[in-house]
Amino acid sequence: MSTTLMEQSAAPTATPEAPDAGPQPLLKIRPPHGWAALDLLSVWRFRNLLLALAGRDVKLRYKQTALGIAWVLLQPLLAAGIFTFVFGKVAKLSSDGRSYFLFSYAGLLGWNLFSTTVTKSSVCLVGNSQLISKIFFPRLVLPFSTVPSALIDFCVALVMMFALMGLYHAPVSPAILLLPMWMALILMLSVGIGLWAAALTVSYRDVQYILPVVTSLWLYISPVAYSVSSVPQGLRWAYRLNPLAPVLEGFRWCLLNTNPPNFMSVLYSAAVSITFLVVGAHVFKRMERKFADVI
Repeated sequence: MSTTLMEQSAAPTATPEAPDAGPQPLLKIRPPHGWAALDLLSVWRFRNLLLALAGRDVKLRYKQTALGIAWVLLQPLLAAGIFTFVFGKVAKLSSDGRSYFLFSYAGLLGWNLFSTTVTKSSVCLVGNSQLISKIFFPRLVLPFSTVPSALIDFCVALVMMFALMGLYHAPVSPAILLLPMWMALILMLSVGIGLWAAALTVSYRDVQYILPVVTSLWLYISPVAYSVSSVPQGLRWAYRLNPLAPVLEGFRWCLLNTNPPNFMSVLYSAAVSITFLVVGAHVFKRMERKFADVI
């Protein structure tokens, strides 16, 4: 009797079982914040797609054209000839002791790198709407894919620049070593603006009509066809508020050894270019979630 009571008291008491909570999630997906939102590592993983898009852009642009990539040379050569006649012969502006044709071609070389990158990157999302709505990939690949094709055009035109320098007996100065720095500043500014424009174009198609007008006006307030020394002394401080002005001035200086740019103006341009790139990338990523729904 006592043994039976002891066994009963030692037996575990039954407790109600907890309801089945189901499988617990192993990964929680939340919107990233701060620098993590850019996820540049994923862009690097999709670098083959980036290069493929850049190659497709180059092929499609010159497909079924009689002159092909020669248009990359003809456009700045014709524009330099017009600038030489209007600003050099008619207006008789200074070219800092260089041939006006060579002077204006050097300015167009830097300007075309800027304008080509801005124009292409601003419409890259709308032009690839089918990819965005059907395939997953980092959307930053699209605006970044415009840079290699713009650099190809630039390198072709740069070869012509060196040929013209030999034709006009323009010596190459040690400042040519700074050419990559000026190119980097131009690309940072143009890609930053392109990121802003590309994200806004998805929701507001007016941007793709406004941007060419703004770019055309920007050409004439930049030292492309004339020198900064031609600007009245009292207005140069306002003129240098244009972040592209000191960069183009330095770009031409490293090629033709013309008047060097103001050091403080270059620092200002570098700060503005970096700011445009960083803020533009963040704005692009914040609006990225709506691209597939709106486009």
